Amino acid sequence: MATVPALEKPAVTVVEAPAARPRSGLRRHWHLYAAISPFYLLFLAFGLVPVGFSFYLSLHRWDGLGSMEWAGLSQYRYLLSDSDFWQSIGNTIVIWALATFPMIFLAMVTAVMLNSAVRFRKFYRFAYFLPNVTSVVAIAIVFGSVFSTNFGLVNALLQAVGLDQVAWLNTPWGIKVAIATLMTWQWTGYNAIIFLAGLQTVPGELYEAARIDGAGPVQTFFRVTLPMMRPVLLFVLVVSTVTGLQSFSEPQVLLQNTANESTFSGGPDHAGRTMVLYFFQQTFDNNDFGYGAAVAWGIFLVVVLFSIINWRLVQRRGEE
Repeated sequence: MATVPALEKPAVTVVEAPAARPRSGLRRHWHLYAAISPFYLLFLAFGLVPVGFSFYLSLHRWDGLGSMEWAGLSQYRYLLSDSDFWQSIGNTIVIWALATFPMIFLAMVTAVMLNSAVRFRKFYRFAYFLPNVTSVVAIAIVFGSVFSTNFGLVNALLQAVGLDQVAWLNTPWGIKVAIATLMTWQWTGYNAIIFLAGLQTVPGELYEAARIDGAGPVQTFFRVTLPMMRPVLLFVLVVSTVTGLQSFSEPQVLLQNTANESTFSGGPDHAGRTMVLYFFQQTFDNNDFGYGAAVAWGIFLVVVLFSIINWRLVQRRGEE
């Protein structure tokens, strides 16, 4: 009997479904981006857009009401030859130097004293930090009375030791010293707290090793404390440069009643007219918003330049 061959089943081809493409990072983590988006939206609306508009405005002449008139780079060319602007730069640098270096020295000394204090440490920290959170306008009004020519505390002390009175708010150098003193008093406590935080990160073993090697307090400070505090010192110096070169409220309030010209004149001979004060004078007194924007960009370049110089100086000393 013939055998019937078995029928072969046809091969079944299995078609695999295409693998799902992985979603992009933006689609996968959209809820995370949505959570942080308010910061960037606010920065765009109140930071980036105003900065871009200020540069656009610096290329035009505008009084704030009428139509803008294209000026190109002519306002920047005039800025380079503007003697009043250069005088404001000189005033600002002198006031910054008179305030910053004594302030850093006093802040460091205060921080070392606070670090070694045992009793009432929290009270001292609060007391030294208080001037920084006090209204600048209130501080300037008080210092205006302290440096008053006829009834000021400083002149009273000078007369007590047999010296003549000084017209602090009516002479160029007296104005600069008064503003610098105000700024030193305002920022010494804040920077002392920053230095104190840095001092508390220095390992105690380094001080013990220096003591064993016979180093005194002065040698220990310059050979151990100061090198370990270099990053903190750099931070304080850069922040002090940025804030000091943008001083406005201090001279504006302190000198508003010492001249008959403008609220932003900076006192007699414009000795207290800082860069930001000059910017406000051009913008809001003269209603020249275009040139005021050019002045603002000039201030920005000066602040960046001095910050870089300070950073390089501190870094170079660290490499030595």
